Amino acid sequence: MSKILIAALYKFAPLDDHEVQRDPLKTFCEDRDVRGSILLASEGINGTICGPEAGVREVLAHLRSDPRLAELEHKEAWSDRHVFKRMKVRLKQEIVRLAVEGIDPNEIVGTYVKPENWNELISDPDVVVIDTRNDYEFAFGTFENALNPETQSFREFPDWVREAVALESKPKVAMFCTGGIRCEKATSLLKREGFDEVFHLEGGILNYLEKVPEEQSMWKGECFVFDDRVSVDHQLQPKWGEWIPEEARHIINEDTDYDK
Repeated sequence: MSKILIAALYKFAPLDDHEVQRDPLKTFCEDRDVRGSILLASEGINGTICGPEAGVREVLAHLRSDPRLAELEHKEAWSDRHVFKRMKVRLKQEIVRLAVEGIDPNEIVGTYVKPENWNELISDPDVVVIDTRNDYEFAFGTFENALNPETQSFREFPDWVREAVALESKPKVAMFCTGGIRCEKATSLLKREGFDEVFHLEGGILNYLEKVPEEQSMWKGECFVFDDRVSVDHQLQPKWGEWIPEEARHIINEDTDYDK
């Protein structure tokens, strides 16, 4: 029986006091046998945690007790064991590193598309579909007809956008990522670069796999996740590295520190 709850969470919100939150949050999690990786920055919070259901739900409630994080997004999955070895809470410049000044999804962002409407959008011949994740994630699985920017890190994405000929060929752009956070920044970037019709998958791939039946799915393969599960299938069941594409072998090992 799966007893460990996994929660992927994020929220863009002004956290000017994020530095002083680090140690108390780490202690709060450890006291409840909750493990994982949480990033704190002045722009918000991002991370994945796992542990006994009661403990994980207490951490989520604790985070949402801060009015700035009251609308914190999270997605759930289950496992028969912890998917992290310990709890890390780290201070960062950005909760997802784009390294472009002035990008704020709270000010400008693309149009959110619910999973139930995603197939129709990406089937539109006027839409270019972009996988905003890294090449090793793309190798595990992606949506039909999605473009691979062939990036090694999200920081490379802005340069790809400015040079991509594919973005000049169609009027609409649809983007997706694992949980939605990279797409929020990516659509904010494209809007600032002058693209008008920019869309992104609400809640990311994980939300799509949860909401869209496999027989109706346009997703092909597995979804890479940044923890010991390595990837999940369409039922969000962990694969534990049963299959690792060659493109991903350089980042998968026992002590991988994914959030460097």
